[in-house]
Amino acid sequence: MAEKRKTQREVNGLYELTESAREALKDNVYYNEDLAPTKLKERTWTTYHIAALWVGMSVCIPTYMMASGIMAAGLSWWQAILNIALGNLIVLIPMQLNSHAGTKYGIPYPVFARLAFGIRGSHIAAIARAIVAAGWFGIQCWIGGGAINGVISVMSPTWGAWAGGIWVSFFIFWALNVWIAYNGAEAIKFMEAWGAPILGVLSVGLMLWAYNGVTAAGQTIGSVLNMPATYAPGEFWKIFLPSLTANIAFWSTLALNIPDFSRYAKSQKDQFNGQLLGLPTTMAAFAFVGVFVTGATGIIFGEFLWDPVAVIAKIDSPLAALLGAFGIAIATLTTNIAANVVAPANGISNLNPKKISYKMGTLITGVAGVVIMPWRLLATAGGYIFGWLGTYGLFLGPLAGMYIADYYIYRKKILDLDDLFKGEEGRYWYGNGINEKAIYTWIIAAIVPLLGRFIPALSFFADNGWIIGFLIALLVYPALMKNETSSLVSESEDAEITDRVKATN
Repeated sequence: MAEKRKTQREVNGLYELTESAREALKDNVYYNEDLAPTKLKERTWTTYHIAALWVGMSVCIPTYMMASGIMAAGLSWWQAILNIALGNLIVLIPMQLNSHAGTKYGIPYPVFARLAFGIRGSHIAAIARAIVAAGWFGIQCWIGGGAINGVISVMSPTWGAWAGGIWVSFFIFWALNVWIAYNGAEAIKFMEAWGAPILGVLSVGLMLWAYNGVTAAGQTIGSVLNMPATYAPGEFWKIFLPSLTANIAFWSTLALNIPDFSRYAKSQKDQFNGQLLGLPTTMAAFAFVGVFVTGATGIIFGEFLWDPVAVIAKIDSPLAALLGAFGIAIATLTTNIAANVVAPANGISNLNPKKISYKMGTLITGVAGVVIMPWRLLATAGGYIFGWLGTYGLFLGPLAGMYIADYYIYRKKILDLDDLFKGEEGRYWYGNGINEKAIYTWIIAAIVPLLGRFIPALSFFADNGWIIGFLIALLVYPALMKNETSSLVSESEDAEITDRVKATN
């Protein structure tokens, strides 16, 4: 173990690679500065920054469309809010658990995935996450572009009559997203910190507009909130459970790659409190905004508009339309860049760290977001909620369960940072670079929920696919890995490779 002595440094429970270890890894094919563990001095995100990150990501048009889309499916407003709140409380559990490794060891998601899948096997998990993120990236760019096109159309009917206007707006907004993401973590931190309070003010403004419109029509808030559910007798659970799965799937992507952000947290307390304050509260609050405004449009316009871009297009005031479009653009930027660019950029970089940087991964993600044709995914509310969200959740639940089982049950939260960037000589190689037991776990955990998509008698398993897949993986992975000890770090080995430094204030 002489060559592995003191390759990592620990201060107050946070680890980093020693400078000598970083220098030794510079020529390793599985290492680059973007994937390297965050240095302790680079971990500057406080509780506010983590909370602001979640406010910025949660206040977005898909959150708005989720709430109103569930209402369109037949639930009442309070049932829709309950569904969203419950889904986000459930997904917060794996979110917090998977954040721990990012904060403790400073590692991004693709490197975190190397623990369970192996150095090469991590490509499978990272790209699976990247594909979903690319789809989301395209969706958000399409929404933001639609908002820009809508406000220009209000001000210029000639522009509104031009079929190419939406495409020009889409690509302008797409380019803005790519440019900000290209500038890295500090640019994202700055944008989220300033975007969160702006989004709060604009959300209140949207509520006031809806309230004024309802009262001008001679109605009251009760007219909006007393709208009954429209589902047929006996159909409640057939709507509620798939919607719950979709709500869990909504942030299930971040439950996987949350280390991409928690690696910048100053402490475990900062990341924990920031997420607790930022995610469930904001999702529930902005979901209510979506529910209230959607209900108000039924009174103001005589039809329920679940798409806020469509609402903006119907507003007569150019100033109000401009502010609405600005709000949608800010909301979309703060969500899209953090949630949908960082993960695929890091995942793509992980494919060939020596040739592909985070910045190049960002550009590739941008192209993929167009190729996936987001305008098709958003064609209908039903297709959005039960098709796109529900289906990919079936595949991501098992990954979340597997990572938690690997980090907490199998490894007892003890890692060797140096070996995470080595090939055949490292403990995370698993013989051929792929941990086949992780692949088997993923297949076993996903197969039952997936069958529910095709066999009506098993539809219950598909409706609750994320939770079922998560629980199966949580049980299966430790059982398969029971006799696999080569990738473990004992406490005595941890003591040999770790330089523990007493913090000074």
